[in-house]
Amino acid sequence: MKNKVILVASDKFGKGDEGLGETVMETFFVLLKQKEEKPAAIFCMNRGVFTLTNDSLVAPHLKELSDAGVPVLACKTCVDYYQLEGRLYTGEISGMNHFIDLASKYEVFTIS
Repeated sequence: MKNKVILVASDKFGKGDEGLGETVMETFFVLLKQKEEKPAAIFCMNRGVFTLTNDSLVAPHLKELSDAGVPVLACKTCVDYYQLEGRLYTGEISGMNHFIDLASKYEVFTIS
């Protein structure tokens, strides 16, 4: 995973039952944080920015990844659109230009 950027474009992993999608997303990040090799960055956009809020089961795991040195980034346009400023539990506000720079250097793994 060290040469990958994880693009989180949804607050659920996959299509189908919403509860299951949340659980699968949480499981993914629980397992990811236990791996020795971490991703280069995690960039959250669209509904993916909700994974960074206090209401998300995923946010504590993303915080642990951030604390371990993985940049966890939130698309500013998306945070503004969903009016989440001040509600983020973890993550730095960033922009699409930063994501484009990351995508030009690393392989992108998309969760939607």
